[in-house]
Amino acid sequence: QESMHAYAANVYTTVIEELMKGKQRKFIAVEQEFFRLWWDMVATDTQKQQVHQLLQEGRLEFVIGGQVMHDEAVTLIDDQILQLTEGHGFLYETFGFRPQFSWHVDPFGASATTPTLFALAGFNAHLISRIDYDLKAEMQKNKKLQFVWQGSPSLSERQEIFTHVMDQYSYCTPSQLPFSNRSGFFWNGFATFPDPPKDGVYPNMSLPVTDANLHLYAQTMVANIKERAAWFRTGDVLWPWGCDKQFFNASVQYSNMDLLVDYINKHSDEFEVTVQYATVSDYFQAVYGRNLTWETRDSQDFLPYSTEPFQAWTGFYTSRSTLKGVARRASSLLYAGESFFTQYVRKHPEGSICKCKALKQLQSLRWAVSEVQHHDGITGTESPKVKDMYMNNLMYGMFNVKKLMASIIFDINNAKKNGEVYSSVYTKDSGKPDVDQYVVVYNPLAWNVTTFVTVSVSNEAISVYDELGRSVPAQVQSSVESQSTYDLYILVAISGLSYRKYSIKPLDGKQSAFIGRSIKYKRRDLTRADQQSRQLFPVVNNCYQIVFDQNTNLMHSITERETNQTVQFTQEFLEYHVNGDTTKGPISDNYLFAPNASAVPVSKAVGLEVMSGSLMTEIRQYFYSNVTSQDYIYAAYTRLYSVPDGYDGKLLCHRIEQEYSVRPLELNREAVLRTSTNLNTRQLLYTDNNGYQMQKRPFKAYVNNTVARNYYPMVQTAYIEDDTTRLMLLTERAHGVSSQGNGQVEVMLHRRLWNNLQWNLDNNLTLNDSSVVRPVIWLILGTKVVTNNLYRTSGLTLEHRPVVMFGALSGDKPKLPRRLQQNSVHDSSVTVPPNLHLQTLSIPGWKYSSNHAEQVRSIHMGKQKQGDADFSRVLLRIRHLYGVGEHPVLSQPVMVDLKSLLKGLGSVTAVEERSLTGTWDVNTLERWKWKTAQYPGKRFFNSTEASEDYIVTVHPKEIRTFFVYFQVQ
Repeated sequence: QESMHAYAANVYTTVIEELMKGKQRKFIAVEQEFFRLWWDMVATDTQKQQVHQLLQEGRLEFVIGGQVMHDEAVTLIDDQILQLTEGHGFLYETFGFRPQFSWHVDPFGASATTPTLFALAGFNAHLISRIDYDLKAEMQKNKKLQFVWQGSPSLSERQEIFTHVMDQYSYCTPSQLPFSNRSGFFWNGFATFPDPPKDGVYPNMSLPVTDANLHLYAQTMVANIKERAAWFRTGDVLWPWGCDKQFFNASVQYSNMDLLVDYINKHSDEFEVTVQYATVSDYFQAVYGRNLTWETRDSQDFLPYSTEPFQAWTGFYTSRSTLKGVARRASSLLYAGESFFTQYVRKHPEGSICKCKALKQLQSLRWAVSEVQHHDGITGTESPKVKDMYMNNLMYGMFNVKKLMASIIFDINNAKKNGEVYSSVYTKDSGKPDVDQYVVVYNPLAWNVTTFVTVSVSNEAISVYDELGRSVPAQVQSSVESQSTYDLYILVAISGLSYRKYSIKPLDGKQSAFIGRSIKYKRRDLTRADQQSRQLFPVVNNCYQIVFDQNTNLMHSITERETNQTVQFTQEFLEYHVNGDTTKGPISDNYLFAPNASAVPVSKAVGLEVMSGSLMTEIRQYFYSNVTSQDYIYAAYTRLYSVPDGYDGKLLCHRIEQEYSVRPLELNREAVLRTSTNLNTRQLLYTDNNGYQMQKRPFKAYVNNTVARNYYPMVQTAYIEDDTTRLMLLTERAHGVSSQGNGQVEVMLHRRLWNNLQWNLDNNLTLNDSSVVRPVIWLILGTKVVTNNLYRTSGLTLEHRPVVMFGALSGDKPKLPRRLQQNSVHDSSVTVPPNLHLQTLSIPGWKYSSNHAEQVRSIHMGKQKQGDADFSRVLLRIRHLYGVGEHPVLSQPVMVDLKSLLKGLGSVTAVEERSLTGTWDVNTLERWKWKTAQYPGKRFFNSTEASEDYIVTVHPKEIRTFFVYFQVQ
């Protein structure tokens, strides 16, 4: 809002006005969040008409078209797709406009997921800028800044995309003028906060173009154009004019540039250059028209990113860990809320909930999750007050969606008139409900899930029952968090996209929850521990034996029981000490990680408590700075599950759940958890790109800054392995991760920094983050075959844990006939095979026609549908989780019968396959085909094979998007 007031609203208002004044003038706009605020709050009817006209004339062009320009390193693929879809839906509904080019100039490094998504969205070319300085210099010298990128090895040439890397000048106009000490080309100066200057005079306004300096200005511009032309293969030079926070006074910008453009073109013989205003589309069209043959790049990404020898942008992989965690929790809740609401609308057409209000509740979270994907959002590279805005918007959206889910349950259950009254449905995150209440647990995944949910209770003596009054396995034990409460772990087995209801009652003499018993071990002084003698004790379930050493209270080894393979396994917390004083050397800040030296172990003493029960053993380790310290500085809680017969415990058994508590750090410390094993990994690490596919990360030695330049983002998954055994890490928020030694993997958990770099001080970017963070990581250890079988489903099970809602029971309720109750719960599950993921099931609410000609016509006639959202169109996405050759069985294509898959929601009457964001009919989408040595023919790309009779075949790594329509009930 402050940016809108200070400059952003003026960008659109003045640019539109100036474009109308000169047919030659053009402009590109990227982020829809700002544009939509202007469109909804500021734009007049006349300005709106002008936008329509300028878009039709191709003089205003939206590029990317998402809500934001999303970060590429620490975002999840689902959220990237969400924010793109959100922006594209608005543009198509409002203007019939579909972006076909990207402008990803500012994210800190480039992921290989992005070219794949942009290809799936129908883009013809992709543009990036921030890649390693040394790599860019080499590519520039060899004219290799343009190539055809095959972002996914499985999708290969079908979803490849022509990619342009900006040269060393990046996306801002070089502003040095040899004939003046004032900057050039930024005639409107720089934006001021919080208010625009009253007199319209901004700081650093460039020297205006006059008769006296016109020739000198032209010489400067032409010299820069020619310098850049030498780095590219065609005679077309993309010369970006603008920068951050520019064009808020477009009048002075265009009036000066018009003079320059005219002058250069009048003297083009002398300058050997002609200049024109252009959009991104104009530029790529010119390059495409040259009909050259391009090199291909495989699926290797451009991460991490360094700007100089001591500037590795790897700190932001962990910065503001709390924001990263909340952003992912919000995303996961939105995913659950969307499918829950979709089922409600389909199955309860007579329901009493106002659908329009419900859609607004969902939209508030769609917007919040979309905006935080910004490259200065989830990255943690914003000032504290902007971080607070993201947090508030996320919390508000989550509150709305929880409220919606609770009211749906309330409505469905009251509608059944089954003698049960809900006095209230709490939506608190972890209500401390007193006994005699119920929990409703919704499984948002399209698989049968068996897992534990945790509820906080005030008493140990309780029983848990399901809908039929049958006893449910549960374990209760003293809480990690507080002295006065207990944690109740309930074993839930829920089919896909379904919910179950469990009642929690005071002990009634029958079956009670198992009680976890505590054994506390003596705190051990690590500095005096006898390294020779070990006192080992095991903690065991069906899959693992974890051995601890009582001499140190640390983990010693893990045995995978199926193969009887034992891996030496130790974990410790360390801290990197970093510098914040620019006069003393390189600094760490929100973006950069610049360690002074190797990480230092922090705790000299460890306390240990083991809670053991029949369903779970929890090992609680507390790390102290010394043996007499009052409070611990770190804690690690490790959980191992044992599942009773009759339950599918494969995933539960095979995971070692860890939760960490990191207390506020001292200033200029960066906390890591280092896991060391005796696996001979040759220091090779694997990490994921955005939860979509894995990247190989060999350790690289550099002259400078080797530690920081070997950090990579882990969004969902990382692993190390030797010839037989793999250790897999799964996570619920992004972290920096590295392998700094053979058999080692370390995860950065938290950062707290202060620095005196002037730019950081001006923008309040010091990351003095004094929060406590509580990240969760699941470990899977086993053969490559076993871990490969489990890690995709496990990662999504961690991402989309069941949603738990609380309510209180009123009075005794009559038992229902079995059949009726059973049905109410299980009659309509939606289930896909384990190698597919139901990525989206939602009601977007767009009012646009899926017939393009019709949509354009209705906009042209000014007949866009006003009024209510469209609740009849369901958006469905299915993603294949495995890549080609990754697994003998799970990597195979899968046939899906959409009619049968969705039968629980009603009778499917029509299915339309669409581009990734829904705006193209895939049968009419023709992307440009750029010539490569592999594919010398220049042709258009058409999409996937048509679906016959609602049956589609989903190939490895494909993401297929459909509009589904049901019979009206």
